[in-house]
Amino acid sequence: MSKQMIEQFMAMVRIDSESGNEARMMEYLLGAVAEIGGTASLDGYGNLIASFPPKGCTDKEPVLLSCHADTVKPGVGIEPVLADGVIRSHGDTILGADDKAGIAEALEALRTAPRRPPVELAVSRQEEVGLLGVKHMDFGRITARRGFLLDNDTLDTIVVGGPSYFAIDVTVHGRAAHAGMEPEKGINAVQAAARAIAALRLGRLDANTTANVGVINGGLIRNGVPALCTFLAECRSAEHEKAAALAAEMERVIRREAEHSGSRVEIATEQMCRAVTIPEDAWPVRIAQQAYREIGIEAKTVFITGFTDASIYNNRGIEMAVVGVGAQHEHSTEECIAVADMEKAVAALVEMLRLAAA
Repeated sequence: MSKQMIEQFMAMVRIDSESGNEARMMEYLLGAVAEIGGTASLDGYGNLIASFPPKGCTDKEPVLLSCHADTVKPGVGIEPVLADGVIRSHGDTILGADDKAGIAEALEALRTAPRRPPVELAVSRQEEVGLLGVKHMDFGRITARRGFLLDNDTLDTIVVGGPSYFAIDVTVHGRAAHAGMEPEKGINAVQAAARAIAALRLGRLDANTTANVGVINGGLIRNGVPALCTFLAECRSAEHEKAAALAAEMERVIRREAEHSGSRVEIATEQMCRAVTIPEDAWPVRIAQQAYREIGIEAKTVFITGFTDASIYNNRGIEMAVVGVGAQHEHSTEECIAVADMEKAVAALVEMLRLAAA
């Protein structure tokens, strides 16, 4: 077991870094990169961009490694516990292996790889709330045109594509009134929103298309007809046109159903990322599959309807495959990671760097 990697991972998850609050984590990483011979700084948005010289090779193209520094909620006051070879959170929080396990594994591979090409390391912020960090990345400081994103859970899959994703924010305006004395004078914004939500097609609509309503807020008091209700919806698909059409359909349904009772509706729809898939024989995929094979893992390529920073990199012309870090049950308080899987992830990454330098 790599004691240094595990200690570093556990130190990192203790640093609070919910999306938007990554400054302390980035400061830590500036020091961690310097300790292993890299040069790092933050761009204008607060993303970390680092470079490492080649080792044991010359005249090779640089390779980009990327992770994200933010975590989902509840991610404040994380206390990791190692027991029976598995690291979990001691309290009612996530662990933060998504994606601090990826960062710890990247640093360990850079520290221990006997051979590597020039490596650039990009660690984004605010990935979990819409890939905001990578969207604002200073790409003028990245020269690599191919690489690996360490943000997949399983070690036997390589993600080659992600969906078009639309975020739909809805505000329903009703009219307040006393619920017992004169309810007929009010327009119930919560009821209008509920009617709209009930009319939407939600869940898995086909193999690569989904829709969801994840948050609803409305009302202030039990005995008042609520004048305001908001909810957050989304849709995504492997086919961009299908995702765009579904977003437009959801807008129409929401407006029609919510306005039925006289409510006024505001809808803000934003395209968060566009569907992209790299070829199954792309350089990062071939290198990753060969590296996994060297450590006894047959990794297959997959398309996911979750979205990652790789969508933005690939849309910007940097060919990125998403490789596993070994985390389990991400985005929940059951999140955990086995030390043995972290070690396998590092072994695979060291082999990817060796193959890139060969």
